[in-house]
Amino acid sequence: MCGIVGAIAERNVVPILIEGLKRLEYRGYDSAGLAVIDEQPSILRKRAVGKVAELAGKISQEPCFGKIGIAHTRWATHGKPSERNAHPHMSGKKIAIVHNGIIENYAELKAELQAQGVEFHSDTDTEVIAHLIHQAMQSGKNLILAIRAVVSRLKGAYAIVAMNLDEPDRLVAVRSGSPLVIGLGIEENFIASDSLSLLPVTHRFVYLHEGDIAEVTRHMINITDLHGHAVTRPIEEQNILSDAASKGHYKHFMLKEIFEQPDVVTQTMSGCMDSEGRVQINSFGLKAADILPEIENIKIVACGTSYHAGMLAKNWLEEWAKIPCDVEIASELRYRQTVVRPNTLFLAISQSGETADTLAALRQAQTLGYAATMVICNVPTSSLVRESDLVFMTRAGAEVGVASTKAFVTQLVGLYLFTALLTRLRGMADLELKLTTALRQVPGLLQMALGLDAEIQLTANQFIEKQHALFLGRSCFYPLALEGALKLKEISYIHAEAYPAGELKHGPLALVDPEMPIVILAPRNALLDKLKANIQEVEARGGQLFVVTESSLKKELPANVHVIGLPAIAEEIAAIVYTVPLQLLAYYVAVLKGTDVDQPRNLAKSVTVE
Repeated sequence: MCGIVGAIAERNVVPILIEGLKRLEYRGYDSAGLAVIDEQPSILRKRAVGKVAELAGKISQEPCFGKIGIAHTRWATHGKPSERNAHPHMSGKKIAIVHNGIIENYAELKAELQAQGVEFHSDTDTEVIAHLIHQAMQSGKNLILAIRAVVSRLKGAYAIVAMNLDEPDRLVAVRSGSPLVIGLGIEENFIASDSLSLLPVTHRFVYLHEGDIAEVTRHMINITDLHGHAVTRPIEEQNILSDAASKGHYKHFMLKEIFEQPDVVTQTMSGCMDSEGRVQINSFGLKAADILPEIENIKIVACGTSYHAGMLAKNWLEEWAKIPCDVEIASELRYRQTVVRPNTLFLAISQSGETADTLAALRQAQTLGYAATMVICNVPTSSLVRESDLVFMTRAGAEVGVASTKAFVTQLVGLYLFTALLTRLRGMADLELKLTTALRQVPGLLQMALGLDAEIQLTANQFIEKQHALFLGRSCFYPLALEGALKLKEISYIHAEAYPAGELKHGPLALVDPEMPIVILAPRNALLDKLKANIQEVEARGGQLFVVTESSLKKELPANVHVIGLPAIAEEIAAIVYTVPLQLLAYYVAVLKGTDVDQPRNLAKSVTVE
């Protein structure tokens, strides 16, 4: 969600802070700001509602200079989007902080401070932290000791970076439940919530662990853990190109990422199968050979698009591997009593590896008696990856568009490989080879599906005046219908729902009229005749039908049905390929409606708060 950038150097850090904020725009935000210690010296703060461009415009009109500074993009939680609520927040003229996350006990702390005569200038929970730090320093503590004292009083998830006018040679950062990374330069250092924001200035990073407090100067970093003990965190080299946040020749990141899917699927599969098609068990972690043969049940936990991937995989795991599987939304699982069956694997799915509810569910799971934990993730340095027993990396690369596309498809590939491996571990080696042989066709089939781009762009014209849409699918195509509906609603703002097609007569049919577009996923499989009956039911009531199916089936459907035709596809991999037309449809409808495709309103790429 919110984004943090901090820098300390011998040069002016304002351009670094602004560029860093621009590279964090994909995370979702409503205001932006920065603060630097200038040559006076004093803390100079600039804030603006809206895009980073608004902040950059202010600075171009009133240039500022500083060799140390902090910056932030805010996604509103406490207090509406406004300049007074934008970060950085200050206490007096000497303390400035930026903060990601939510302080759950802020109201109690605020009341305490107000009773002592402290005046507040915003509606945020963040300002409470600034005033508490200020108070602690008035008792004689320096910045790092003050922060250590304050964080012991905070409840919730947070990443904080602070600076003090009286200590202009250092920044102090603390991580608790929200990610922070330190970027290492030559006689300059940086702090951010995402390494992508720092790629123009460094490729060397130190990722803070839970509870870490870091003191950062031009020449060194000192890190202490939750208990105040000095620790050393490894330096990691990032090989992502600094233009990873560039759209290239595409109009939007989302379209670029849709078209990258054949390549990222190839990368995700690379090295995971031997020449005969056997899945390499160590693709899931060094402990996989010891853990996976003993697994008898699987609990999949995720949020949003990742949850749909888990729902789809449940069909594969139970049909092919014959392993019972439950799929849960992380935010629900955390707050109800559950029964953990013996030898159950807890499997978390997350693009970022920092999704707050999923991470909290993983940590809870580690206390509940699961046989092991595993994560399917796209970010190797993330908290979920570091804290899980087993890991499968999806290799989708940086995904900037808020609406997940290539991350979803690579999650499906990871789950498919996982299922294929489990079939062999359960004595079905022939089935494993059948599955992996089919999987190798996926990149080429995705490329063929992308060839529908122009046709789907024309089809999108039939949606732009609509207020509602219905998506239908059966078996593993029901979760895919959910994903198609999610894509359409989150970027075009058209209300869209998805149902199992067999539930059509149990309520949704009441919505069908000539103004209701119905998208039906109809692959050639054992349920095709059932879906044809559903199509007839919709047609009889005047619904506008858009059927994603094999081109060869067009002659078997009513003449007024709009067919989005795909090539013949093996049943095992069809759900992966059928994803592409749904992504393209949502994209082009959003473009035609003029919405902000890459940064849809009210949404954020990485949901790091509950």
